[in-house]
Amino acid sequence: MKILIATNNKGKKAEISALFEGFPFELCFPTDLGIDTDVDETGSTYAENAALKAETLCQLSGLVTLADDTGLEVAALDGRPGLHSKRYVPTAGATDADRRAKLLAELADKATPWLARFVCSVAVAAPGMPTQYFDGEVQGEIITRESGEYGFGYDRLFWVPQADRTLADLPMPEKNQISHRAVAVNKAIQYLIKD
Repeated sequence: MKILIATNNKGKKAEISALFEGFPFELCFPTDLGIDTDVDETGSTYAENAALKAETLCQLSGLVTLADDTGLEVAALDGRPGLHSKRYVPTAGATDADRRAKLLAELADKATPWLARFVCSVAVAAPGMPTQYFDGEVQGEIITRESGEYGFGYDRLFWVPQADRTLADLPMPEKNQISHRAVAVNKAIQYLIKD
């Protein structure tokens, strides 16, 4: 079965591709199909945003399509950046480093520990079928100094107690055993195998 993974994010592409290794699926990405559509994430939940991407690209490609939406929720910031994790710094060209810097600046006067969680919703859209949803999360806390060379986004600031390291300290095979995205994508893979 050919499956379209609805992302052009290099980090997500690598993580999701690794999770699908050994399963009987052929993965492709929007750029492989000449699809250059940027879907506006206007949903009020992660699941809604994932569905917007999956359903739009499913319609454009005619393929079973998997999309995710992920957010970092920090308790001391009332759950921010949450749905706006990717757009936390709204200026054009903002980098992951810019977003991490803003996060630390907003937390500077808050009491520690800065408890947090990563949340991921995966949507799988297939022609003529209802969209299916799968969730995952990982609990942790934000630390004051970046650590690690792997991962992307906020990973360098997200300490995972069960691993005693940040997500960015974990090579992909280790991150893919515990991460929010891995939990959700693995549930989706099990659904796709049975289907």
